[in-house]
Amino acid sequence: MARGVVAGNSMIPIHNLYYMLAYAFRVLQEREYVKCAAEAFENAADLLAAILCKGIAIQVRRGLGRDYQNETAPLMCLRGKVELTASMQPKHLLQQRMVCSFDEFTTDCYLNRILKTTMVWLLKCKIAIERKKQLRNLLLYFEGVEVLEHAHINWGCRFNRNNQSYQMLVAICKLVLTGMIQSKREGTIELLDFDDEHKARLYERFILEYYRKHFPELNASAQHIDWAIMDGEDDGFLPQMRSDITLSKGNKILIIDAKYYAENAQSRYDTPKARSAHLYQIFTYVKNKQVAFPEAEVSGMLLYAKTAEDFQPQSQYTLSGNKFILRTLDLNCPFEALANQLNVIAQSFPPRS
Repeated sequence: MARGVVAGNSMIPIHNLYYMLAYAFRVLQEREYVKCAAEAFENAADLLAAILCKGIAIQVRRGLGRDYQNETAPLMCLRGKVELTASMQPKHLLQQRMVCSFDEFTTDCYLNRILKTTMVWLLKCKIAIERKKQLRNLLLYFEGVEVLEHAHINWGCRFNRNNQSYQMLVAICKLVLTGMIQSKREGTIELLDFDDEHKARLYERFILEYYRKHFPELNASAQHIDWAIMDGEDDGFLPQMRSDITLSKGNKILIIDAKYYAENAQSRYDTPKARSAHLYQIFTYVKNKQVAFPEAEVSGMLLYAKTAEDFQPQSQYTLSGNKFILRTLDLNCPFEALANQLNVIAQSFPPRS
């Protein structure tokens, strides 16, 4: 059994996937989740189910979130607003009841519905029996909470001080319900892999958060880059430029564009070549950044997730006065080796000729 997630035509070991999630969602680095790092998981679904079981159990101990939901019901005592038309129906008159609309402070709120929907869905997936037992036990606390149609969930949830603890849980739910390729076999649901969009986002966020945590002196951030247009000109029609990761120290700036693709090069006459669109993109980022900071030394890097192809980008060029580096990051290795690759990039900053 392959204990990993496909990355193009390569693999990410499940435990590396956990560490990537742990950097992307810092709460997973807290003591309560440490045991997840030592467990053996059958697949990505099993890992996400374990994270949810741990996180939801913590939320249950804190107390499930509640919100006001509008309810309409026939009552013996008046409450809220009386619905006269509905109350005049013979069955309610005979029972001496009035139909009332009122707000109920209940656990049947949207965030809890998302959690329950995901737990119910995971029970149909190929995950460890122990995990399914944990999910069924947790579902007892969600009695009366509605199950949503997962294809129509509104993921634009707003978080505040009162529900901040749900943010990571909802993000994991979104990965489960929308971020993974699904197939049905013999009445069960198997999660095969993350889709390309969610792989790319996780890859970018992992690298950014890794540098934020371990190399704070490099001021890692995802920065907006302004177009170098003339004063008074309107850039509203131009596409926005935002770097995946920008490292800066003194007058040295390195813009990293994290690329997660099944193929890291394009072929011309059976010869691998750098992807022109990617090179144009990082070139544009660097040149516009250089105009904004003329005294700085601005460089660019295309950091690809390594695939199983024979050719992997590993080059450095000086183009129009700026350095451009093409590198690959091997995700299919022990996490210590993966971290070391990121350390080497940081420790060699700024890039040398």
